[in-house]
Amino acid sequence: MAVDEKSTLLSVDFEIFGKVQGVFFRKFTQKESQRLGLVGWVRNTPQNSVDGQIQGPREQVELMNAWLQTKGSDKSRIDKACFTHERTLDALEFTQFKIVK
Repeated sequence: MAVDEKSTLLSVDFEIFGKVQGVFFRKFTQKESQRLGLVGWVRNTPQNSVDGQIQGPREQVELMNAWLQTKGSDKSRIDKACFTHERTLDALEFTQFKIVK
């Protein structure tokens, strides 16, 4: 992978299924996103899943995708993680990572 590919800005939508509501999943997702220097948002859905969008350099987005598939919060159980609408960006569309109600 070329150096410029690693720094390409990506946007990816995600939805996580399992025991992810009421177990601090959104807060842990926000904390991990901030640690990786990503921006975007996360929220609970009426279907008892969690969805959101992450934006940032490709390498960090890929690390976050792996985290969303395997880690989550201490008390969560991730059954399935879906990633859709991946696209490259000229500039980030958010200034921070926030929890949406």
